[in-house]
Amino acid sequence: MNSLTIPPVLETNRLILRRLTPEDAAFILDLLNQPSFIQFIGDRNVRTLADARNYISQGPVASYARHGFGLYLTLLKDSGEPIGLCGLIKRDSLPDVDVGYALLPQFWGKGYATEAATAVFSYGRYTLGIPRIVGVVNADNAGSIAVLKKLGLRYEKMVRLTADGPEVQLFAPEADPERRDPCTE
Repeated sequence: MNSLTIPPVLETNRLILRRLTPEDAAFILDLLNQPSFIQFIGDRNVRTLADARNYISQGPVASYARHGFGLYLTLLKDSGEPIGLCGLIKRDSLPDVDVGYALLPQFWGKGYATEAATAVFSYGRYTLGIPRIVGVVNADNAGSIAVLKKLGLRYEKMVRLTADGPEVQLFAPEADPERRDPCTE
């Protein structure tokens, strides 16, 4: 099945975001084993095509069924070339949904992460009606921090995504100045 024959969830000026399928396993195997992915996001222990298919079915595809959203394959609109993942994640360890993204390093610095994350963030808020979307990021991932700031998110606190995992920064929307708390007035 051609990547462009699967219906998109979102389109931007330069990108198509669509649901992952088992046919995307080779791309997922490559992306999840990039040194930058392992450094900034973590080692998912995906070493074979079978592992990648399992990752797709147990992660994004399961999330689509359970939540109606998940990580989407992000492709260049003009060529159909996959460049990364971007989407919404509901983790058991966080009360809020978070926006997540990862691109192959050769596509960094071109505005693709911001373009995809902006579309996903808007989709989550205005189409799916998710009231608060946050971002979690490794403290030394300056590129991802810049993307979260462009989404209007600001550092809120340090959190752990797993009991034995490292602390990561949680970025959240700034308080809406129009929404006043009647208890403090």
